[in-house]
Amino acid sequence: MMKLDGIATFVMVAESGSLSEAARRLRLSRSVVSERLAELEREVGAILLRRTTRKLSLTEDGAAFLSRASRIVREVEDAAAELAERRGELVGPLRISAPVTFGRMHLGPAIYPFLAKHPEIRLMLELNDRRIDVAAEGYDAVVRHGPMPDSGLVAWHLATSRRVLVASPGYLARHGTPASPAELGAHRGIFYSNRGVEDWRFAGDDGATIVRGTFGLGLNNGDMMRDAAIAGLGIMHAPTFIVGDAIRAGQLQVIDIGVQAEPETIYVAHPEGRHPSAKLRAFSDCLRSAFGDPPYWDA
Repeated sequence: MMKLDGIATFVMVAESGSLSEAARRLRLSRSVVSERLAELEREVGAILLRRTTRKLSLTEDGAAFLSRASRIVREVEDAAAELAERRGELVGPLRISAPVTFGRMHLGPAIYPFLAKHPEIRLMLELNDRRIDVAAEGYDAVVRHGPMPDSGLVAWHLATSRRVLVASPGYLARHGTPASPAELGAHRGIFYSNRGVEDWRFAGDDGATIVRGTFGLGLNNGDMMRDAAIAGLGIMHAPTFIVGDAIRAGQLQVIDIGVQAEPETIYVAHPEGRHPSAKLRAFSDCLRSAFGDPPYWDA
């Protein structure tokens, strides 16, 4: 019969990419890790890992086995955490994905006190702006900004989010300040390249108003977009959690063209049908309290 510690060791080696790193994370000797892997391969009757002096990689059998092995380890960890939660403790792994800029600017400062209060939680936070398949990639939840999702995920509201048009005082002095959607279309834009379109969208009485500006710069990072706007390279349509400090410092100026951005929110979402853990609920409550209503970045 396969031993759970062998399966868990295999998963850790596959995720870390090396025996030495897996041994460090598991707090075991490298020889023990090797012995566990060898025993597991004997039990399953297949070579799972291809080892050379320079690198370690999964075999075809190993890749097939890893998918189910990861789920087994996760289920056992979740079961142990659930028992601890019944005793009023918050322990075990919590896997979260969040956007890069928002995570760096606002998520970190919010969760550090939470982790200090609950030291037995093993938070694995990945900052990434790509689209995440929460269930398939093994995350407990994602923190996201934008319209609330309407399928496959259960979303909990964390904070309201506002988008504003901004540009540097220097850019507006050189090119003028647009006062209508039509005038905005004549200006250079700094666009978020992950959207795949170069336009600005606003809410109107008769539906969405879409303005296509002149392409000036495309970036996939909010920090760099803000800095490009401060440098006078064009107009940016940005959430206030990114540009709020620059507005207050006078580095960026809000532009009013008579229409407002479509409403958005910051939310945490978990897979539909999966019972959310007490850890995830406490994590969400921590963020909601830290951000405030209205959120502190709109103060």
